[in-house]
Amino acid sequence: MTIETIIEGKRFDEERALYHLTNARVTGCEFAGPADGESALKESRGVEVDDCRFSLRYPLWHAQGFTLSRSTLDGGTRAPIWYARDGLLRGCTVEGVKCLRECDDMRVEDCRVTSPEFGWKCRGLTLRGDVITSEYFLLDSERADIEGLELHGKYSFQYTRDMTVRRSQLDTKDAFWHSRNVTVEDSVVRGEYLGWYSEGLTLVRCRIVGTQPLCYCRGLRLIDCTMEGTDLAFEYSDVEAVVLGRIESVRSPRSGHIRAGAIGEILHDADVMASECVIETEG
Repeated sequence: MTIETIIEGKRFDEERALYHLTNARVTGCEFAGPADGESALKESRGVEVDDCRFSLRYPLWHAQGFTLSRSTLDGGTRAPIWYARDGLLRGCTVEGVKCLRECDDMRVEDCRVTSPEFGWKCRGLTLRGDVITSEYFLLDSERADIEGLELHGKYSFQYTRDMTVRRSQLDTKDAFWHSRNVTVEDSVVRGEYLGWYSEGLTLVRCRIVGTQPLCYCRGLRLIDCTMEGTDLAFEYSDVEAVVLGRIESVRSPRSGHIRAGAIGEILHDADVMASECVIETEG
């Protein structure tokens, strides 16, 4: 990227203040004010934004090849980044709702994000070392590579596809519902009703905490995981699982093979389909 223009220490509040800005560096600027304009950097190309403060709506729609570093997007920065491509967010604080929507090939590093609908319908996301609070995290997104994430969510990863999560802390209810081809490695997954209706969900060396996990799954695999407080697990799932330690209870797995250190109860109290899963415990 060749920087042709430097904009420093300015304040902008008008509509489309820097529309289609190209090959520029914007540093130490503030996007706020009484004019309450929108879309400050819409359709920008090859722009570096550093140490700026945003408090106006839709600043980076349709931006391409940009970096946004050490900047703050407060609650007034609604829907800050939509339809963008090839962008990097590094060391930012984001509080604007609906951040990242229908974006391609975005990278988010060392950011703190509070955004209830973060990352919807995105393709090719890379997340590294972020702390994110989001009720509906990554809804209907695909091809994400995630590492070192601390997530506080509710209905996370629903309808996601072709995704890898490594060395992360996921505190979230109803995660991975209807997901396809997702792998989670060396992570803590805490919540209720994990992974229902998923296809090809694989958990490797994970600590799984919470009630009624992993029901109605197809192609489910657990490799050397531990499970805590996990009662009524695997109902009507096709599962291959190696669990280190105890499972509180297992209910009516449909098929496959479960091996665990111990299982408190194996329940077939209300089967509506045949259960042909082989279940083994140590000893």
